[in-house]
Amino acid sequence: MKRLYGWIFVLPAFILLSVFTFYPIIATLIDSFYSDKTIFRPRVFLGFENYHHLLHDPVFITTLLNNFLFALGTVPASIILALIMALLVSQRTPAKGLIRLTYFTPTILPMIAVANIWLFFYTPQIGLFNKIIGLLGYTGINWLGNPSTALPSLMILTIWKEAGFFMIFYLAALQSLPKELYEAAGIEGTSNWSCFWKITFPLLMPTTFFITINALIEAFRFVDPIFVLTKGGPDNATNLLLYYIYETAFSFLNHSYAATLTVVLVLILVVLSIIQFGVIEKRIHYQ
Repeated sequence: MKRLYGWIFVLPAFILLSVFTFYPIIATLIDSFYSDKTIFRPRVFLGFENYHHLLHDPVFITTLLNNFLFALGTVPASIILALIMALLVSQRTPAKGLIRLTYFTPTILPMIAVANIWLFFYTPQIGLFNKIIGLLGYTGINWLGNPSTALPSLMILTIWKEAGFFMIFYLAALQSLPKELYEAAGIEGTSNWSCFWKITFPLLMPTTFFITINALIEAFRFVDPIFVLTKGGPDNATNLLLYYIYETAFSFLNHSYAATLTVVLVLILVVLSIIQFGVIEKRIHYQ
């Protein structure tokens, strides 16, 4: 009877997971092996033809490289900035509550709203950044129209948006660290810098690991500001994998190829998760 009650409690969650997670994954995997059904031609089994086309698709190669560069640029920077902010607001400073609110405010803003705010910053001639550059006597930059600056511009936006969110986790972890260790270090005459590297940073590794996983997932799920700021341009310089999937499915109406791209995206996230949990996690010492 207890086992029956257990299954009854699990059943609602299992149904939701089956309908909204397991079924879409299986259906997407199946669709990736077929062609699209149209009025003039039926659905045809293609085998691995979509995957073969994917390997020779220059736009896919570009978006994949862009996504890895985007993750490489945003994940470490967001984590480092979040840790610095957490260390600052954990100290006894005047207006500490206001400073915390200031750091956390970008997190509570919708991503579309954030994109529109930064569109004002990046707009040529009249944008805030170019106004500042003009006051310094330099020529303004077309931040989003230049392929060399478009992707870094999106990286800066993302770091600004996510660092405050990650700061909350670091702040909670810092408040839970044992005070006895710092008291003992103070008695030994240990400097603040040594305390950070030998006590604080190692004890924060589990939190850093958790934040890194979330940051990597967000890097490959980044799509909203692209709709507002760049549409993947110029010349696919800001076209990331998830936006390319959307564009393929709903602009080009090539659903089978979009399914193939989705499978690849899921596989990338799975591989990254295996590396993180299989290799990195073993090097982390939990309390």
